[in-house]
Order: sequence, then structure tokens, then C-alpha cells
Amino acid sequence: MVPIDPVPHPIDSLPGRGRPGDVALEDRGGTLTFAELEGAVARMAGWLAARGLAPGDRVASWLPKSRAACLLPLAAPRAGLVHVPINPVLKRAQVAHILADSGAALLVTQPARVAALEPGDVACPIVEEAEVMAGGDPLPPCAAAPDTLAAILYTSGSTGRPKGVMLSHANLWLGAISVAHYLRLAPEDSVLGVLPLSFDYGQNQLFSTWAAGARVVPLDYLTARDVVKAVARHDVTTLAGVPPLWVQLLEAEWPAETAARLRRLTNSGGALTPRLVKGLRERFPRADLYPMYGLTEAFRSTYLDPALVDAHPDSIGRAIPFAEVMVVRPDGSRADAGETGELVHAGPLVAQGYWRDAERTALRFRPAPDWSASGGTAVWSGDSVTVDADGLLRFVGRDDEMIKSAGNRISPTEIEEAVMAGGETGEAVAFGVPDERLGQAIVVVARGDGSREQALRDRLRRDLPSFMQPARFIWRPELPRNANGKLDRTGLKGELGQ
Repeated sequence: MVPIDPVPHPIDSLPGRGRPGDVALEDRGGTLTFAELEGAVARMAGWLAARGLAPGDRVASWLPKSRAACLLPLAAPRAGLVHVPINPVLKRAQVAHILADSGAALLVTQPARVAALEPGDVACPIVEEAEVMAGGDPLPPCAAAPDTLAAILYTSGSTGRPKGVMLSHANLWLGAISVAHYLRLAPEDSVLGVLPLSFDYGQNQLFSTWAAGARVVPLDYLTARDVVKAVARHDVTTLAGVPPLWVQLLEAEWPAETAARLRRLTNSGGALTPRLVKGLRERFPRADLYPMYGLTEAFRSTYLDPALVDAHPDSIGRAIPFAEVMVVRPDGSRADAGETGELVHAGPLVAQGYWRDAERTALRFRPAPDWSASGGTAVWSGDSVTVDADGLLRFVGRDDEMIKSAGNRISPTEIEEAVMAGGETGEAVAFGVPDERLGQAIVVVARGDGSREQALRDRLRRDLPSFMQPARFIWRPELPRNANGKLDRTGLKGELGQ
């Protein structure tokens, strides 16, 4: 088990955690040992340093799970820069927003993606990943202070546009050590990385695996069968997913010897249902199951020990190492056992706020309660939870209107803006409704007779990624308004049975 060491180090020193001759990365290009990983990161950092960028400049990447995408999170901070990974499934409008908002000084991508952009989308130089992979004069590990900004991860916000969460070297390093410790990762483990590297959950798979001296196998998959084949081909022991992926994997055919390879399943991005827990237990009898809860602003909050899953299937567990998790009443006092309160997260995993957004930072990042052991700035999640007499937490609900679908947090406002952008309707309200496969499906109530729905759907398929596509439209001649003249979201939500 990885020892708990509360002293953070620069994130680019992770390759030094593994034995030099052990394999750190296995992909289509072959394998990289930890010594080779260190050399590749050093050369990529040298190439970036030679570009003449200023310390703290942002380097964005819009890539699939290529080797460059796996190295940039370490190479950019080593060169004194800040990495901004962009989800590869995003379309040009979202990419353009993230590049402009972050003030990116460089974009690393592929020719096909460059062709999808339009004039004015990108104000910074664009380089292809092959050029970055060629490398330059190697740079030694950096000596950055723990609180130095290392990455900005973009997540959807309740006001519409994605917002950038600022993560320091300490945030990333301690998150890696924490997860590697409680998952009991070891050098003999092989971790299949199927989640996007632009997600904190996906990026942490790289970091926590390397913190344990283990091997990571990044995979871009099209079907569940691709995952099954990869588990067999790479002798995978550890697989992370979100509930919709588990549904797909349980529907796939698994040779018994392949299913038996898995020793560890980790879940986040939505709660596991008792049905899913039962199915995973039956299909993967030798695997420990780790339900987890978290948010990008505080990395990861809780996990449930596998030994407690069957007895407490609706629990999100206890705080992970380095996290202080509190249940707080509206008046700021500590909630009693069984009493609903807001989940508040303090400690060194708390992010530095939202990039260039003091207003939204002030709303979410506020002083910890007076009785907090960690003190300092805390993340007030807006999520309601309870804690039982044994200290186990249970998720109750979200106070905001975010839609959680297929492991993604989606802003209703962003959906509504996209729906109305083409003129097919002048008013629209988006909601998330329960869906067994997705967690929540997107339903849009729009003004009109529905005669232009097909044209609207065609346009949205061009403008929005697949996980943001509405599952259903409800058309009405007029949408209700409240006393202030605003669209009556509460009334519409009630009519949908939510």
C-alpha cells in the first residue's frame, strides 16, 4: 500500500515513484518504463520551454488518449506552464470558449481537429502533437512551490458556460497519493484508463497509478466489447467507470477468465443502484468495489470501503485521506446524525477557485465552519447529505439545477442557449429526468408546435457533444411564467413529476 505522506511534491516528479525498469505506460505505441517516462516528460518540457512562453502561461491540449495527452499534464508544469486539457468530444464552440477563457498561449492538437475549427476560434499558435512529441533539450524536475498553479480543468457551471477549476501541484500530488493509498494500488497492478483525461477522475488515474509505481493503459473505446478485449489483452486489474458504463459492461459478454482478471472496480460520477451493485458482484466476483463521491472543486470527497458495500449500498462512505468532509446546517453548525445538511469539504485537496471568476469563486469557495479541523477555505458543495451514527455519509440530493448524465455535469443554461441559437424556438427550459442507463436524461420543454424538431436535432448534433443531446422535446404553444415574468421552472419541473 502507498504510504500516506502529507508533504506535497511537484506533480512532474511522479515518474520517480516507480522502479526505473517497470512499465509505466502501455499504449498503441508500445510501452514506456518509468525511466523512459521521465525522459519523455523531460524532453517534452524542454520543447515547451524553448517556445518562449512566460511562466504560468496556459498550454491547452485537445487530444484523444494519445501518448502526448498522457505526458502533457507532467511536462507543462515542469516547464513552468499550466496545462488545460480539453475534452476531445467537445465541439468547436465549446473548444473556442475554453481557449479564450483560459487565455491559452498554445494549443496542442491533431490535424483533423484543426480542420474542424473556424476562423476566429483560436487566437493562439496551434501545434500538432507529433511536433511536441519530438521533444527538445531535457529539463530536470521542477522545484515549484506546492501552491503553484499546475492545471485548469473545465467543468460546466450552473450559469451556463464551462468554468475553469484551478489546481495546484499540491492538489494534484496529494490527490494521487490519497487515491493510490485507499485503493491499495501496487506496482503489479495494471489500470485501464477509459475515462477522459480532461476529467479530474480520468486524469487522476494517470497520477495515482504512477504514484503506486503501477502501469496505466489509456484506452479510447467505441463499444463495451473494446473494454472487454483490452482487459484481456493487457491483463488489467483495475477499472474505473461511471454508472452508464457499468450498464454497458454488464450487457457485454465476458469470458469468465477475463472477468476474473479484475481485482478492483471504482465508481464515481453518479450513484450505483442496488441492481448495478448486484450485477457487478456477480460478474466480477474477485473484484473489490469502491463507490466514490467527489466534485472537481475539491477533487474527491469520500469513498466506501468495499467491505461495507453490501451492508450500506446507499452510502457514499467516509472522507478520503487528506480530506475533511463536514455536514453543515444552514446556520453553519454541525448537523447531527441523521440530519440533512450541506456537504462542505476542507483541507489541502480544495482547489484554488475558478479561473478569472471572482464572483463564482466567492459563492463556492468560502471560509470553513469555525469548528472545522482544517480551517481555511472550504468548498461548499450545494449537495445535501446525511451522516449516520457510524460516520457513513449518504447523498440526499443536489441543491442546484445541474443535470448529471453519463457521468457528466451539464448546465441546463448551456443546453437552453444551444437550443435557441438556431431560431427553431424562442424559449426553452432544460431538465434532467431519472434514467436507468444515464442517471439522468435531458428533457427540453420548448415553445412551438414541434414542426422544426428534426431540423433542431440535426443542428444540435453538429453543435453539441453526444452527452449533451436532449433525449426528448416537449412542445407547448406558450411556456408558463412566474410573478416576476420569468419562466416558471419550478412549475414546469413539477409538471414533469420531478
